[in-house]
Amino acid sequence: MKKFTLLVAVLMMVAFAGTGCKKQQPPPPPMPPQGAPGQPGMMPGAPHGETGAPPVEKKIIVPDAVKAGWKAVKVEVEFKEKKSQKAFTIPLNSEFKVPDTDLTLKVGNFLPHFTMAADQITSSSNNPENPAAQLEVFQGGKEIFHGWLFSKFPAVHPFTHDKYGVALLEGVKK
Repeated sequence: MKKFTLLVAVLMMVAFAGTGCKKQQPPPPPMPPQGAPGQPGMMPGAPHGETGAPPVEKKIIVPDAVKAGWKAVKVEVEFKEKKSQKAFTIPLNSEFKVPDTDLTLKVGNFLPHFTMAADQITSSSNNPENPAAQLEVFQGGKEIFHGWLFSKFPAVHPFTHDKYGVALLEGVKK
């Protein structure tokens, strides 16, 4: 009986130790709302889910090291009808008229290691771990997209359009 009790005690200790030693990774933070007009929670004034509550405005904090280290982004524009793509380097905080189109791209901030908390969006480091660029797209002077593009996760909150695609390729260092 002593051996059985000892065996049960050892097995329980191993079971509890095994469950307590696993390193728990926190789930990735949810992505900020964005997109085209009419998509729920995507634009100011658009529906915001069932509650109708407006999204919490997140403060964007660009660390000084990031400001000092990056000067532009490389963006790829897809021309769906021609089945072609062309890459453009666009300085941060500037506008760029896409040649032979009625599109204007307005690049805002670039965060090489995009992270998001309840009240802020920032970069955890200056390394391109999760590169993201803040982008507005205008067609004929009308805003059709306002949000973040992610180079490693292009399917997260993508720019969608019948004729064009826009994707973030990478940041350009100073």
